[in-house]
Amino acid sequence: MNKQILATAVAAAACTFAINAHATNGDQMFALSAAQAGMGGATVAQAQDAATILVNPAGMADLGMKDVRMDLGFGLLNPPREVNGQESDSNWYMMPTGAAAFNVNDRLFLGMALSGIAGMGVNVDDIYPLLEPGPAPDQAIVTTKQVFRFSPAAAFKVNDALTLGASLNIVNQSLAMSTPQFSLPQNQQFGFGATLGATYKINPMLQAGLTYTTKTDISDMEYNTSDGTVSFDMDMPATVAAGLAFRPMPGLLVEFDVKRIFFNDVMDRIKVDNPGALAGVPPELTFGWDDQTVYSIGVKKEMGPMAVSFGYNYGKSPIGREDVDSNLGSTAIIEHHLSFGLTRKFSDKVSGSFAYTHAFENELTQAGGTNTIKISQNQYNFNISYKF
Repeated sequence: MNKQILATAVAAAACTFAINAHATNGDQMFALSAAQAGMGGATVAQAQDAATILVNPAGMADLGMKDVRMDLGFGLLNPPREVNGQESDSNWYMMPTGAAAFNVNDRLFLGMALSGIAGMGVNVDDIYPLLEPGPAPDQAIVTTKQVFRFSPAAAFKVNDALTLGASLNIVNQSLAMSTPQFSLPQNQQFGFGATLGATYKINPMLQAGLTYTTKTDISDMEYNTSDGTVSFDMDMPATVAAGLAFRPMPGLLVEFDVKRIFFNDVMDRIKVDNPGALAGVPPELTFGWDDQTVYSIGVKKEMGPMAVSFGYNYGKSPIGREDVDSNLGSTAIIEHHLSFGLTRKFSDKVSGSFAYTHAFENELTQAGGTNTIKISQNQYNFNISYKF
């Protein structure tokens, strides 16, 4: 029995170092700016700010700037979570975002953006507190994961209705972890991918958007240890999204988006290369993540210099009850989000935005077992915009 407990702890630790993210849709941030968060992430068809470069680069043509628009801000993520009733001690994370879009001429737009798109960590002092005293007390897990993306982009307005856009995605992924079985130091690797997007104005009240982000191919995470090099391949998933934005009257916007995140391709089973046979490291990380379909709807009402928005975002957890034991360090099971946003124009050129999102608590217990993971989330986004 004790051997089984230790084996489960090892598996949990291994899964933790690979995917200790606590973002919203799986391990992906559902919104990267205040304007996007206020719409519940529904921004594929109608761009809200220059951070559209990271979602649908074709949206740069809809920002209404004469020469340039810049958006700078950050998000504060507060995801209280528990593993078998034990609370994580690290509950605040910062996710900065910066973006600039340039109107080259009536048809061509260029831009670049940088943002944290996934990550965070776990800091649990003991995932099996009820089994003490025993041969293996204090099963602590402490990890840090961050994924940042830089995207230079271009958009071309084919005609008054159709705009096409594309971006090169340059990703930096960093990861470190410590468990009772082994410790892997901080490691950083780069990866590359691309995003293709389009918007199409159906009529003055209705606009559609479509975007596809390729899988980001990240170099193997390699850790030099006294027993040799431990490595594994952890890429970022491909996504495809479509949206429809409707303006039933001046000053009112309603958008509905659907997005598919292909987690299963990169987070199902990951082979670990461990030629030195470092103790405690399994030969394969069997996460078992499923692809996720995300639905989001946002409503925005402009009232003079003010704009108020509300959004709702839902995606079924990519982790099922049958995979809880393999994801004790990955409480990425959030499903329901409710958002509120506020934008205030300070002048013709400068505006500020704030958004608050609450992700409702979700809890999963292993099918036929007792291991339980639980998480809720609060997210605060702040942005300043400059347009001329």
